[in-house]
Amino acid sequence: MSKSISQKKQFLLFLSLFLLTSSGFGQGAISDSLSLKKEEVLDSRYREDQFYVGLTFNLLWNTPSDIGQSGFSGGFHLGYTRDMPINKRRNVAIGLGLGYSINTYGQNLFIGEDENTGQSIFSSLEGIDFDRNRFTTHLVEAPLEFRWRTSVPDTHKFWRIYTGLRVGYLYYFNSNFEQPGNQVGQTKIDELNRWRVGATFTFGWNTFNFHFYYSLNPLFNSDAVVGNEEVELNVAKIGLMFYIL
Repeated sequence: MSKSISQKKQFLLFLSLFLLTSSGFGQGAISDSLSLKKEEVLDSRYREDQFYVGLTFNLLWNTPSDIGQSGFSGGFHLGYTRDMPINKRRNVAIGLGLGYSINTYGQNLFIGEDENTGQSIFSSLEGIDFDRNRFTTHLVEAPLEFRWRTSVPDTHKFWRIYTGLRVGYLYYFNSNFEQPGNQVGQTKIDELNRWRVGATFTFGWNTFNFHFYYSLNPLFNSDAVVGNEEVELNVAKIGLMFYIL
């Protein structure tokens, strides 16, 4: 009887040890499985910086001798860029997207219209008192970027350098001149170069990134003239760009 009880105790002890050992192996297997899954997540095909929002200070370059800026000129930009990594580490990519840009330019270039011919009139407001004279532009843009960054899968804080081209279409333009008792607005300007092409360069760390843009073609074609000088006007933008996944 005592021998039978002893055998039962040995059997129960063996069974308990077997279950504990199996449980340990099971937990180890689960832990290994979770680690593998975590590694798979970290090594997944992640993409970076697909949404952007930017604020810029706008400058006019290549201006006629009597034309200059006055007041504040600024821009607001937002859009989506499809990030397409081209290497295994995924820190080099091509970005192609679609965006929207609103810009204002305070300056002293008056744009009017000849009542008889309907042609645009361009003249300098040098020496003339006025309250406000500015352009407002709305553009649909397509950024194309070559992207380099120090990104890794488990953090969004990294250095970045993005450079490329931005092709846009200026679908809305408004020139607004105001002085006491007089207001002139022009929205239809035949001399506009509505297709816009600009070079871009962005660099920075984490949230804050410096952004530069310079238009490769002038805002107005050769038919826009002040005196004996072509108006032209190239646009430069300097500001900050913020990226979101």
